[in-house]
Amino acid sequence: MDEQDPKEERVEPVFRNGTITIVGILLAFSLGFITHWAANPIPWQTYHLIAVLPILVGIALQIRALAILLDIKSLQRSIHDRASRIFIAGLILAACGVGLAILLDFFDIAAKSALPGAS
Repeated sequence: MDEQDPKEERVEPVFRNGTITIVGILLAFSLGFITHWAANPIPWQTYHLIAVLPILVGIALQIRALAILLDIKSLQRSIHDRASRIFIAGLILAACGVGLAILLDFFDIAAKSALPGAS
């Protein structure tokens, strides 16, 4: 039987449920962005990995955080806090990747429009 420390601080279930909702929504946005970017008409180049890798690692961390939060043990404050830190790290990585993706697309479009004969 799993014994819990009675002194372990607990998270209110309503607060945990709200956290799960936020993580799920932001994870969906991350997945939506990578799906949309993959369908982008600009051909992929090797240098796009600079943006893709942090997005994919960020998404993986967000999924890991969601998996931790879906476990009933996440009502323990220490586990909930660990999942939150993992999620924030994933969100930051994904956001940096999205920023890089936008910059790469911008510079690719700008370079093509600066070519002679391009309109």
